Amino acid sequence: MTREEEKGLKGDYGETLATAYRTLVAIGEATEAERFTNIKWAHLSGVNYNTIGDGGVTFLDRFSRYTQVKVKTTINPMGYDRTQPNKLSENFITKQTNIVNSFKRLGAMPSFTCIPYEMFSVPRRSRVSFAESNAAIFSNSVLDLLTNKESALSALASAVTGKAPYSDLRKKELRRAKLSIKPSFSPKSELDWGLLGYFAGNVNNDDSCINFESIPQPDLRRAKSLAAAMGTSGSCGMFTINDGEDTKVIDYEPSDANSKMDELGTSEDGDVIVLGSPQLGINELSYLTGLLEGRRFRKPCMIFTSRVVHREASRIGIVDKLAKTGCAFVCDSCSCLTPLISRKETDSIITNSIKAAYYLNHYNNVAVCLKDLKTITKDYS
Repeated sequence: MTREEEKGLKGDYGETLATAYRTLVAIGEATEAERFTNIKWAHLSGVNYNTIGDGGVTFLDRFSRYTQVKVKTTINPMGYDRTQPNKLSENFITKQTNIVNSFKRLGAMPSFTCIPYEMFSVPRRSRVSFAESNAAIFSNSVLDLLTNKESALSALASAVTGKAPYSDLRKKELRRAKLSIKPSFSPKSELDWGLLGYFAGNVNNDDSCINFESIPQPDLRRAKSLAAAMGTSGSCGMFTINDGEDTKVIDYEPSDANSKMDELGTSEDGDVIVLGSPQLGINELSYLTGLLEGRRFRKPCMIFTSRVVHREASRIGIVDKLAKTGCAFVCDSCSCLTPLISRKETDSIITNSIKAAYYLNHYNNVAVCLKDLKTITKDYS
């Protein structure tokens, strides 16, 4: 450790910063890091009250009163859209507001997004600390950033110290797969790619990087689906495409995809269409607008996105076009663990997102009808 890092660990800069350094030292020891490395960007999870509870609220309130972030720091979605009327409890709103205030006090940007890589300038080939799983996997795999798949606490510690353990996927020589998944067919839709990612996360045993063999490079929409599904079902933090020399190979058959569909697709239909896990960016909103041209959804459709993306989509006319098709935007939130989707009012939903399907099934107790976006627009408009 450098002299500055040692002083931070000893508490010379305060107990809060010492707690952050102790967290990073413990992680460094567990991952066999030889030293710390500087990071340029931290992205924090643990923003939704439903994910951290009262203990997290109290911790963040105390932690944020004695330190500030040292690098660019963005944050994940919260549990609801503060600009819209809702039927949420006063307790949820109060606790969610306290969390937001804590992150603002720390100096974090109120981005409320799980797709920071689509909203902010990306420092190429830089070491970062991303806690959001889809963001970590996408950034490692597509953008050539270097981050481990961080927890809410480790990313927070990196944000206030500007440091992270130099281990695992932050070391270029370790960003090689030991395992390859080889599909016997080419995935087409974003749902196909999501099912492939979910399968890969399930079968991967602690390897940080996994390769997909004999498939084309995915575009942005499909890469997001792949990354989000991988992050949902496993610990892997990166994927490569057709770069699996000397790897163990696992075949992926149509029966494997069907098995995952049976696991996550728990309903034949739904009451509400839910899009945006990860949140939709301009690329996907434009694609959806094209699919719906001249059509209107016959069922309510909730689109989860960030305030920044919504503002840009509004500027170029996408919001007005989608509003005419029956879509309603929910900003700064996500379909995962939101109290806006509840079994009290919704028996089942329709989505193209593997991540949304997993969390809505397991935590919101809402059944899920899984279909790709083209099929959704065809069947329900």
